[in-house]
Amino acid sequence: MNARPDRPEYKDASLPVARRVEDLLSRMTPEEKAGQLFHSMLMMNADGTPVTETDGSMLPLTTPELVEDRFLTHFNLLGSHGARDMARWQNAVQEMAAGTRLGIPVTLSTDPRHTFTDNPGASFDAGAFSAWPEALGLAAIGDPELVRRFADTVRREYLAVGFRVALHPQIDLASEPRWARQSGTFGSDARLTAELVRAYVRGLQGPALGPGSVSAMVKHFPGGGPQKDGEDPHFAHGKEQVYPGGMREHHLEPFKAAIAAGCAQMMPYYGQPVGTDWEEVGFGFNKGVVTGLLREELGFDGIVCTDWGLLNDAVIFGQKHPARAWGLEHLSPAERAARALEAGCDQFGGEQCPEVVVELVRSGRVPQSRIDASVRRLLREKFTLGLFENPYVDPDAAEETVGRADFTALGAAAQRRSLTVLTNPRGLLPVAAGPKLFVRGVDAAVAAAYGEVVADPAGADLAVLRLRTPYEPRENLFESYFHSGSLAFSEPELGAILDLLDRVPTVVCINLERAAVVPEIAERAAALVADYGASDSALLDVAFGRAAAEGRLPFELPRSMAAVAASRPDVPNDTHDPVFPHGHGLAL
Repeated sequence: MNARPDRPEYKDASLPVARRVEDLLSRMTPEEKAGQLFHSMLMMNADGTPVTETDGSMLPLTTPELVEDRFLTHFNLLGSHGARDMARWQNAVQEMAAGTRLGIPVTLSTDPRHTFTDNPGASFDAGAFSAWPEALGLAAIGDPELVRRFADTVRREYLAVGFRVALHPQIDLASEPRWARQSGTFGSDARLTAELVRAYVRGLQGPALGPGSVSAMVKHFPGGGPQKDGEDPHFAHGKEQVYPGGMREHHLEPFKAAIAAGCAQMMPYYGQPVGTDWEEVGFGFNKGVVTGLLREELGFDGIVCTDWGLLNDAVIFGQKHPARAWGLEHLSPAERAARALEAGCDQFGGEQCPEVVVELVRSGRVPQSRIDASVRRLLREKFTLGLFENPYVDPDAAEETVGRADFTALGAAAQRRSLTVLTNPRGLLPVAAGPKLFVRGVDAAVAAAYGEVVADPAGADLAVLRLRTPYEPRENLFESYFHSGSLAFSEPELGAILDLLDRVPTVVCINLERAAVVPEIAERAAALVADYGASDSALLDVAFGRAAAEGRLPFELPRSMAAVAASRPDVPNDTHDPVFPHGHGLAL
């Protein structure tokens, strides 16, 4: 490569982005180009410094090995940390990137960080950030302006610590009641989801993608809800995606809205479609879906990043997990990479093997022009986001911005609004002040502000019981975070719940991460409330009339597991005789 003593054009902010992209692209080696095609994970030390040593138990490579040796410049951060530490860490990583030959800045991304779910494969609890209800809770409220304000809050807090790509929103339809990923969706209503994703993209990106934007990576195209038996395709036994109700097009409606709103990125799902005219391979390898449908039919020209771990087997929490190359398990990592590139994907999520791409080009299996097309898209976004001019953040400003009082107040108000009153047969709610309270699943110190907390339900006027949606525990540690299987309480847990309900009038609040089966509880509770991520004080404020619950169910609650098993996975709200229909909710 010829040296150029002049100041490179790509560093000149006065020039058009397209010209800067071409100048930088012309200076890159095959190895540097290949590095752009990988969107991998990073961790940080507790003191806000990059990880420079690793035992390989969580991540196989250190930060310098990825940035300096393999030329990667796209990363998502794992774990929860303080705002100042995250800001310091991102500046250190950017400084490392600035020291490479071309000084290409790093683009940092994150899974959702503003709710109550802590799943290392999907989201992190709010920690230092403002705490809001899950997306299901925003759907329960159904207010696009609130969703825009939420996404704008996310944007401001992300920008403060250096996150420039949101690995969300998740706009799959919650059509299979057992599916583990429903809490991240806007529920089962395609029309509402389309309306809310438009607001979400506006809040993250603004009127147009620019230096003040966070890029929205919308997922999971073409809709991940119709999973066979509700199992999750992170795992081989959940790889099949089925459409017995013929509603494949229905699941595309939210994605059409996201594209019309200008979303910058798109993530195909892991699922392997079965029984359709699509090729029976995972969507990240599916040319008919990525190029034919997403790019050509729907006109999407942004970045397409695969879901994590399609190429190589990985060790997660000390246990081996196969690559999610569903339908292509027999291929080598290099052959899988070639198939994903041929399908139309630009980046490989959760991978760090650029040497595979270099060899594909050198062998003639993949033309250099195909790699250049993806690198152009990736560089274009870096320039558009202003990363070449302003890669660093201010740790003081990060600490002042993340979890700011007004952001926290907005989130707390949304928690209260999202609560959904399902039953109140005897008008118990709102509760009169000062009862003797027995609580289970509720912080007694918080409850003490609403009544006298007693240790025995026999001495209580009222009980408040918080529950979570049932699930079947899985032995594999990583899979245990993805709550799957039965939605019904089993014995002896159900018996203990009903015993309490029979002994004392009880307000039951169930956290709906999926569509729980609760007919007996609904019949015998003095009042039944659903939450989608809410603090104890939010629940008690609603129960005691200090705040108003506005939520309506974002999906139906089935009557039995037999009804769930008989329903069609691609058809929203398809169970027979549900206990509560989609949209149910009472006003107090």
